[in-house]
Amino acid sequence: MPPQHDRTAPSTDGGPERGGAATAFAVLRGHRGALAGATARVVGLSGLAWLLLTAAIFALAWPVFTQMRNQRLYYHYLEDPYLHDRSDLALVTLWTLPLFLLLLGIGSAALQIVCSRAVAAESGEASPEDRAVVRSRLRAVLSVYALRGLIVWILPLIAMIVAHRLTGDQLDTPLPLERGTLTYELVDSSPIAALFVAALLRLSLTLAPAAAADGLGPLAALRRSWSLTWSRAGLVRVLAFALPPAALTAGLIRLVTQLALPLRPAVRTLLEDATGNFFAAYYAGILAPVIVGILAAAAVVLPFAYTAFAALHTRLRPRG
Repeated sequence: MPPQHDRTAPSTDGGPERGGAATAFAVLRGHRGALAGATARVVGLSGLAWLLLTAAIFALAWPVFTQMRNQRLYYHYLEDPYLHDRSDLALVTLWTLPLFLLLLGIGSAALQIVCSRAVAAESGEASPEDRAVVRSRLRAVLSVYALRGLIVWILPLIAMIVAHRLTGDQLDTPLPLERGTLTYELVDSSPIAALFVAALLRLSLTLAPAAAADGLGPLAALRRSWSLTWSRAGLVRVLAFALPPAALTAGLIRLVTQLALPLRPAVRTLLEDATGNFFAAYYAGILAPVIVGILAAAAVVLPFAYTAFAALHTRLRPRG
């Protein structure tokens, strides 16, 4: 196999080219005002849209909450305990989940484009772009998110469905696979293996949104991310750039959600007094701190992460 040569072009000022981390810090320092303003607008509008979408979904699901309330009153009249059935609510959540993912994707794509343009300006590669170009790149980044989600999650979903149907505790008939056999154990543990494969795929496609924001089409961006990640030293660099934001995101969501827990009784009391429906108020109270945690983590982590990924893509991509 012929040796791979570093095709990175030298910097235009004649000095040594900065690495991805140095470029990312320079962008965050030099463009902090523009990035902070864009982040505030994106997160603020996303939070408002998320609130309106949640309110609309609660309104559509109001018959489910009403049925829960009526059954609770009926069982209370009979002096029997009432354990409400969440299956209808789970179906509503499942059917409306794509709307929340679309909203999350639009906000993330917009912020990724802003960060990529800041990196391009810092690298001296920025060019004037009209609205048509920006909209085209926004669609490309959104398509990358959708394709990446399908590629990453299709195998774990299939594995979990198959394992649940063949080895699940819900089966009241003889199991299709005999418990304790090698086949049973392989099928039962297949979701774990599928999640490991999904993690590798997700890592390999980490740079795809930055590549799409740089002007590539969705499929070309996915191929570019795969080739850069599995190039010489690419995997180590992607890991070094991806793991800290992931850990920080998880920690911030956990911390802010805990700090926002006083919102739970406040929202529950306010909504129950306004509507008289305990169950709608109960689930709204559960969601409130979680939404605050997600928005806070997005505001803190995403500008750094997207700028770092754009800088790393600029550093690793072939020149010529």
